[in-house]
Amino acid sequence: MPSAPFVAEIMIFGCNFAPQGFAFCEGQLMPISQNTALFSLLGTYYGGDGKSNFGLPNLQGRVPIGVGQGQGLTQRDLGEQGGVETVTLTLAELPSHTHLVTQTPLAIPVGDVNNTYNPVGNYLGTTAGTQLYGSIPDTGNIPLKSTIQAANGGYPNLPLNNMQPYLALNFVIALQGVFPPRT
Repeated sequence: MPSAPFVAEIMIFGCNFAPQGFAFCEGQLMPISQNTALFSLLGTYYGGDGKSNFGLPNLQGRVPIGVGQGQGLTQRDLGEQGGVETVTLTLAELPSHTHLVTQTPLAIPVGDVNNTYNPVGNYLGTTAGTQLYGSIPDTGNIPLKSTIQAANGGYPNLPLNNMQPYLALNFVIALQGVFPPRT
């Protein structure tokens, strides 16, 4: 840590304690009467009633982003929070799509039974004591019908992880130090 940080300067600190003169950025309320310089810089951007207390930024589980509006991006204001750790998509949020199905017509030949003693190309008869085989002359085809039906239910709408890779570190804010000059 520098010997004299700016009041309200936020730093990443890799230990499990806040150094002297700093506090963790955990959204806690601070008394204005004991932190007038810090309150004059933060105001109530991060919470508090502005009469007896004010809030510190809460960076627990959050990623800081710059204030303003970058090219092609939306406006972000000081103290604004947003984002979620998980997202559940609905069917309406998925793009429409189609599946190509190709079907080759298939027909099964049918025919009349013709009694004969020749088993070639014939099937076994059904009545005992009679001629065992009958011929099957081709008398047409029986078309087979197929139906494609959409699956019901599908995969249940479960939350998906929406987090970028991360490394958890502590953010600390300077409670004391040099009051930052305005440019």
